[in-house]
Amino acid sequence: MEELTERSAEFTRNATLEQLLDELNSLLGPANQALVSDAQERFSKVLVMGPLRSGTTLFTQWLAATGLTAYPTNLLSRFYGAPLVGAKIQQLLTDSRYNFRNEILDFNSTINFSSENGKTKGALAPNEFWYFWRRFLPFRDLDYLPDDELRKRADLAGLRGELNALANFFEKPFSLKAMIMNQNIPVLDSLFDKVLFVWVRRDPIFNIQSALAARKRQYGDIRTWYSFKIKEYPRLEGLEPLESVTGQVHAINRSVQSALDSVPEHKKLVVQYEDFCRDPRTYYAQIVTRLRQQHGLPPGRYEYTGEQQFKNTNRWWLEEYTRQQAEQTYAMISVDREAI
Repeated sequence: MEELTERSAEFTRNATLEQLLDELNSLLGPANQALVSDAQERFSKVLVMGPLRSGTTLFTQWLAATGLTAYPTNLLSRFYGAPLVGAKIQQLLTDSRYNFRNEILDFNSTINFSSENGKTKGALAPNEFWYFWRRFLPFRDLDYLPDDELRKRADLAGLRGELNALANFFEKPFSLKAMIMNQNIPVLDSLFDKVLFVWVRRDPIFNIQSALAARKRQYGDIRTWYSFKIKEYPRLEGLEPLESVTGQVHAINRSVQSALDSVPEHKKLVVQYEDFCRDPRTYYAQIVTRLRQQHGLPPGRYEYTGEQQFKNTNRWWLEEYTRQQAEQTYAMISVDREAI
């Protein structure tokens, strides 16, 4: 979907890079198709859901750093149209088994838990992988279609096959952000037997503040819509910024909760951002338990060796609105279903 709103300089797309990647992925597409033959569902997919600016990037960075799952890296994202070929290239450049006299070590980097509007730095840092998702989803004016229509028009078999093949290539569960389908979770759930939906939630007041700030960083003002155009977009886009973002966050959480109410317990996990920052170890144990229940995790001992805690960034600092205004707006929209 073409983006008409001008981004601030820091987030402007590199047109030369976009053209090169388009050409490269077109050339590699046939080779990628030949590699999707091993598409049986051997390992779980961990799909991260939830609103923009709720802590999903920190969560995916943390999960990647634990080594429990494979994930789309910044390097792999360059091969969004041929990810199986990209996985082999990444293996060649970064796997110590293929290191010859330390000729190529430049691509290896640590995950430092920092990001800007979801963007990370480092070849092996997690990437949002949205170009990959959009290959299979026929979204146009909105990033949403009713489930029945999506099942008819989307390349769901291709999506399932490539995610299964990626997990099989790395021989472990494959985790990635899936918020582009926050409002189509039943469709995703129908694709996989071995899947864990992770719903990342944050105190809505600070989630709203962070989303407003993301608008300002991305476009230079808080009036411009940021992130996926959900089904409520036509009603929310023209509202005053605080109401628009509040409705956006509330609508996404409502959609995710409604869908996950029908998903079995072993296929879902709610991650509260504030609790996660305080004690990530607890969530690691819960993820391991659920993946084992699905028989989608290789046998082995999974002891936690990651971060003991993260800094909770919940404090009010936005100049355009007060915390009280945000609380009042959220309370109003939460009880007024007609508002969104």
